[in-house]
Amino acid sequence: MRTSTPLLLIDAAPADAAATDGTIPGPSYMPGACNIGPEEIARRRAAAVTGLLATAAFAAALIVTGAPDALRLLVAVPAATTAIAALQVRDRFCVAYAAQGVYNVDGPAGQVTLVSDTGSRGRDRRRAARMILAGAAAGLAAAVALVLLP
Repeated sequence: MRTSTPLLLIDAAPADAAATDGTIPGPSYMPGACNIGPEEIARRRAAAVTGLLATAAFAAALIVTGAPDALRLLVAVPAATTAIAALQVRDRFCVAYAAQGVYNVDGPAGQVTLVSDTGSRGRDRRRAARMILAGAAAGLAAAVALVLLP
């Protein structure tokens, strides 16, 4: 049986930042790499699961009703947003926070800290742009697949 380490246990801190009390240090903000922590990740995981269910239901409704190809292409929108949410969970990186120039790796969900360094904000925004493009590609692929179904 294959097991995997939960994302929440991955140490984003440098190796020399290990706690002296034997605990695993939590994630830390890393420009262009990590801008959300456990609570924020949990919110995005819930959004990804909900989005996947909604996208599947929408696609099923389009198939069952025999919707024309042009309408089937609309599944790209929820599929893309779902893919972006899933990428945010996997990568511990929030697209919206990057666009706003903020992060939250260890506070309560929604409590953000301003990224003061312009270079760091630039790295965050470039990462967010790549994630948006990847999500859009996934959404487009889902839409094309739906069009190809009978």
